[in-house]
Amino acid sequence: MPLLKTDLGGFKRYTRGKVRDIYDLGDRLLIIATDRISAFDVILPTGIPNKGEILTAMSLFWFDFTKDIIPNHLITAKVDEYPEDLQKYREILEGRSMLVKKAKRIDIECVVRGYMAGSFWKEYTEKLQSEVGIDQETGETNVVLHGIYFPPRLKESQKLAKPIFTPATKADKVHDQNISFDQMIRLVGKKLAVFLRDKSLKLYQKSASYAETKGIIIADTKFEFGLLDDQVILIDEVLSSDSSRFWPKEGYLLGRPQESFDKQYVRDYLERIGWNKKPPAPELSSEVVLKTMEKYEEAYKRLVET
Repeated sequence: MPLLKTDLGGFKRYTRGKVRDIYDLGDRLLIIATDRISAFDVILPTGIPNKGEILTAMSLFWFDFTKDIIPNHLITAKVDEYPEDLQKYREILEGRSMLVKKAKRIDIECVVRGYMAGSFWKEYTEKLQSEVGIDQETGETNVVLHGIYFPPRLKESQKLAKPIFTPATKADKVHDQNISFDQMIRLVGKKLAVFLRDKSLKLYQKSASYAETKGIIIADTKFEFGLLDDQVILIDEVLSSDSSRFWPKEGYLLGRPQESFDKQYVRDYLERIGWNKKPPAPELSSEVVLKTMEKYEEAYKRLVET
């Protein structure tokens, strides 16, 4: 049975997100990845068995893989190393939880895109019909999207000339809003904005290069950062199937949507049945649950176990 919510008696819940239940332990947090799944910013009533364990294992792998670029909030994921009074919840915590440092979240979602896909592709095609601009460096007429110039002839799923940083405002109760880098500077200051951009691009480039050797294209992903004693650290999850768009390299074909190892399969199903994307969300069929579980497992096996 999928785990959809937790209740650790005696421990204060810090927040309950779309997927994670987070508990406040003073200067530390306990993060539990449930089997909940969301689509279009709505939590679905149907869970995906083992999803929480897979997301946790992937984040643990990537935290270790990227620690040379930036420190992260992980303390331990071993229940034996948790406070003793937490260990009585071992059955819930084993494999799907992390004890982390409590940092002050920076309210910017740091998105890096290597390919033209998803909502960014939709925005690009809409801009093609209405707004173009002149690239000051080349003098060419290009599409301007969140302050970035793009050639007017890109195709869906096309690899960009170089990865781009496309920040968004981070909000708990409303949909994140894409912003330009100049807007980000006004929100957090130039020094921090440049630091977050450069670290995000380095994280993506190292991880995407590795993933390609495992047969996976990371089309885009998002990172979150926090401040701890005036130091910026990587927080939340990292490079999971929930926070990234994973494509199988062997099936990549320019000019169309790609097969994916993320929850795009669920989104496509919900689009197909005509859901209006407002609560309450419909139940997922057993076939969709099984197929989604297989996709999460396949991404993990390729990236971590091989």
